[in-house]
Amino acid sequence: MANTFHLAIPAGDLDTTMAFYRDVLGCKTGNMEAGRWVDINFWGNELTLHQSEERLPNVRHDVDMGRVCVPHFGIHLDTETYIRVKERVEATGGFLDEPYIRFAGTDYEQETFFVEDPNYNVLEIKSMSNAQL
Repeated sequence: MANTFHLAIPAGDLDTTMAFYRDVLGCKTGNMEAGRWVDINFWGNELTLHQSEERLPNVRHDVDMGRVCVPHFGIHLDTETYIRVKERVEATGGFLDEPYIRFAGTDYEQETFFVEDPNYNVLEIKSMSNAQL
């Protein structure tokens, strides 16, 4: 992980949540302190999972395509990686919000879906059609 974004979140049961990121999403683990925290290589960004009792509350906010959970975090993936992750999520429990196309026919066209980790942290996984923000 080089010049990247870092985010630390409550993980609930660390082993269970770490397995989700590793086995379902396909991320690699990094530095860790057993039973306390672990770094996840979240496609080049450092996501730190902390063993916790608490979980973040989520609410739904209106946006162009409906109501999305806030807070959430996510990643823009290339199409091939996005499809692999989408297939793994579908095979292991499914989506919080099913995949759909946003901003069709514009420079911002994207396919996106939302998923929860085992501690109910919400992630948005997307693939941009034109690879621009």
